[in-house]
Amino acid sequence: MGTESDFQEPLDIAERWLGEGRQVAIATVVETWGSAPRPVGSHLVIDAEGNFEGSVSGGCVEGAVISEAADVIGSGKARLLEFGVADETAWRVGLSCGGRISVYVERLG
Repeated sequence: MGTESDFQEPLDIAERWLGEGRQVAIATVVETWGSAPRPVGSHLVIDAEGNFEGSVSGGCVEGAVISEAADVIGSGKARLLEFGVADETAWRVGLSCGGRISVYVERLG
């Protein structure tokens, strides 16, 4: 996983990172279908240096979400990411087992 204790909630970590002056984005699972491993409402927080905590997919799409979060932090423009078997990115990011997941990424602070 990321760099902090597994016992801290991602939202608590985001609040602390913001207090430290870090630029932070949060990714939230907003929709799932099929075999998505994390429920709606799951969070992944990412800072501008690429540090992260939490999970939106149990490892299937985290790399792609972290990459997009860097762009969201830089631009300030939120975006909705969609991954699934019907999407050509499914094989690249590891959702080949089936299912779909939608993740909303936005900058905090």
